[in-house]
Amino acid sequence: MAGRLPWSELACRMECLAGTLTFHVRLVCGTLGKTASPWLQTNRNGSIFHVGPVIAVFCRTDNLHVTREDDGGMEASVTLSEGERATAALIVSKDEPLVLSPIDEIDQRIDISDRAWRAWAEGVHHDGPHAILLRRHALLLKLLLHSPTGAIAAAATTSLPEKIGGTRNYDYRYGWIRDAGYAVNAFLRLGIMPESDAAFAWLMRCLDTHGARVLYSLEGAPVSDVQVLNSLPGYRESGPVVTGNAASKRHQHGIYGDIFETASLFVGQGNFLDQKSARILSALADECADKWQQKDAGIWELETPEHYTQSKISAWQALTRAAELASDNHLPATCAERWARERDRIAAWIDHHCWSESLQAYTMYAGSDRLDAALALGARFGFGSRQRMSSTLDAIRRELGHGALLYRYSGAENEEGTFLACSFWMCEALAELGRQQEGERLFEECLAALPPTTGILAEMMDPGTGHFLGNIPQGLSHLALIHAACSLAGDRQRVPSPP
Repeated sequence: MAGRLPWSELACRMECLAGTLTFHVRLVCGTLGKTASPWLQTNRNGSIFHVGPVIAVFCRTDNLHVTREDDGGMEASVTLSEGERATAALIVSKDEPLVLSPIDEIDQRIDISDRAWRAWAEGVHHDGPHAILLRRHALLLKLLLHSPTGAIAAAATTSLPEKIGGTRNYDYRYGWIRDAGYAVNAFLRLGIMPESDAAFAWLMRCLDTHGARVLYSLEGAPVSDVQVLNSLPGYRESGPVVTGNAASKRHQHGIYGDIFETASLFVGQGNFLDQKSARILSALADECADKWQQKDAGIWELETPEHYTQSKISAWQALTRAAELASDNHLPATCAERWARERDRIAAWIDHHCWSESLQAYTMYAGSDRLDAALALGARFGFGSRQRMSSTLDAIRRELGHGALLYRYSGAENEEGTFLACSFWMCEALAELGRQQEGERLFEECLAALPPTTGILAEMMDPGTGHFLGNIPQGLSHLALIHAACSLAGDRQRVPSPP
């Protein structure tokens, strides 16, 4: 991991391979949510753009000609013939002096960066039919990794609406325990070790410093509650624009399963837990054994607490992995027998309270007849009988499906688009339960349903228009696709339970 730099450098090289091309470059200064008014300052060293505490300098090769420069930004253009090229760069700092390099050195760093990214991509290992596709999606995960800490950002944006004209807008520029766990899993499956180690280390530091929370800042601090920026209209007039996230104050039992699955995968690669981490995990297993009977916000962080079935499965998953880790001497075994007994109680509770005979499916929460697409994750975790999980998948596809894609839960079609991660979780679950051909066919249909892109996935998609919805790029969507492709290629997560 690289340490924090006092400045950032964004560089672009323009090159003409044949004929003649004219390039136009435009810089538009923002307003930090209308809290600052940009202004231009010129001195003998050049022109400096100021936006509150941020300063920026535009650097260029001599053949790139500036045609406009004022407080709001600048414009430049260049006409290149075959074999000619130009370079532009924006150097930015915040509350710190700004260091400029000669444009030739900046241009050379483009080549260095290109070689580094190509070398990293070549280290992505996958023997299945979608190796090139997975490399592309692994690159997106790499871009979401906050290198100073190892955190994985849930998305790179805030407040992009889940429905145009709606109000379900959220800030996803934080690190979720769930995403960190899934990212460690994905990186390990693709042979990407440094990033998986960094993500796990970030997770353990957060747990040690602030205890188990749903999400943290990328630096590992607690996340503030929602603040609305009323001065901004939002994307396509779909406000509000927000910072912070209300999920920081909601409890999810799912964090226990994610934490212990991550620890299990980590040691499964031949790694070791330190004593502090082992004590933290043991205490969390005890906490899970006590809390699983309570209602929670569920994987979807809903406002109404319920006995969400997926949350109970996650608690079962946590205690299962905790007992396994203790059995293998990775955790203190003092309470291992208690964890195993509580695990069995959870499984029995789920089968008694969350199974619907009429639907032949596990329901969204105890006493409900609604369905939840996240229950497909139970197949990855090895929960329940193969027959019941398989029947649940069929019910989910019938009720929540829109073509190959899935809505998150019953009634979601009135509030948002189809949720891409759920669609790929279904593909993975079919593979994990031995329904290989169905999973492969659905996977291809999901890929075909996506709009033409360069491989970047959003959170959701409007099945009517084919347009992306929600924040982008969405790490969970990319992670789900990777997991599905790996499982379909024979890289199974868990041996399915007997019928």
